[in-house]
Amino acid sequence: QVQLVESGGELVQAGGSLRLSCAASNVAFSRYTMGWFRQAPGLEREFVAAIRYNGYTYYRDSVKGRFTISRDSAKNTVYLQMNGLNPEDTAVYYCAADRGVILSSIRNPNSYDHWGQGTQVTVSS
Repeated sequence: QVQLVESGGELVQAGGSLRLSCAASNVAFSRYTMGWFRQAPGLEREFVAAIRYNGYTYYRDSVKGRFTISRDSAKNTVYLQMNGLNPEDTAVYYCAADRGVILSSIRNPNSYDHWGQGTQVTVSS
């Protein structure tokens, strides 16, 4: 069974940085598309970033230039480096994985079968 465990979320001031990690187990990591999503209270889960098996990356517009997704296949871990955080980035951040994500659906949370438990990111103003 695929397991995803996120870490790195915490309270940070506006303008600060955080790096989230997602450790994957029981998965052929190098063949999977890995994604980060977030969900704020009362809102739907939304796409943040994704990285495909070939290293290509994708971002939602509001985080481009501030967030960077990367993967370390030796450690079966995907990272989300977040810089220039603002209060609108406050949410629970989820790691997701799937082997069969097609490019046109990479931003759709329904395209991912495996999810972590989430890590809270809170940005104070």
